Amino acid sequence: MFTGIIQTRGIITEITQTSEDTLALTIRAPKVLTDVSRGDSIAIDGVCLTVTDFTAETFTADVMVQTLNLTSLGTKSAGDEVNVEPAMAVTDRFGGHIVQGHVEAVGNVVEIEPDDKWTRMRISLPEQLAPYLIDQGSITVNGISLTVAKVSEPGAVEHFFDIYLIPETLEATTLGIAEVGTVVNLETDLLARHLARMIQFQTNEEK
Repeated sequence: MFTGIIQTRGIITEITQTSEDTLALTIRAPKVLTDVSRGDSIAIDGVCLTVTDFTAETFTADVMVQTLNLTSLGTKSAGDEVNVEPAMAVTDRFGGHIVQGHVEAVGNVVEIEPDDKWTRMRISLPEQLAPYLIDQGSITVNGISLTVAKVSEPGAVEHFFDIYLIPETLEATTLGIAEVGTVVNLETDLLARHLARMIQFQTNEEK
């Protein structure tokens, strides 16, 4: 489990085809490797991956073709920056919200409005995720726990949500280098998904 509080920005140093349907990503992120072990979970741009090898400076993780197709990792190249968060320890401070690292879909940055104290960013999302977003609710974008400022209305032709980013978030994460058209990984709030599922079953039983 993760909290959506990014620990560092890593750099992809190597992408290797290890089998017909698997790639190995090697990422330079020494800040999070002081106590890493093989088998540890680390979220890369919000995607939970397993450490298969590591050095003092880098770690390597395998990525299956399904993950490459579902997330933005399939668009990455050596030299690209990514957000990195190790799995949460039981004793850690819970600063964000419950993040599983199970990316549901990708969205696109469609608007960026900078200001002195914050930057508003509008991100598109697939219709199937729209019911799980509410104003002031939680959303994970590229592994970052963020608060939804505005959502598109039900029945909208194009679904979107707005977030406001403070300079600290822009500096500490890759959203600081995002542009209109940038593809981002999305994971909606776990509690919202559970509640929607419960309501679905309750509604079916009452019919």
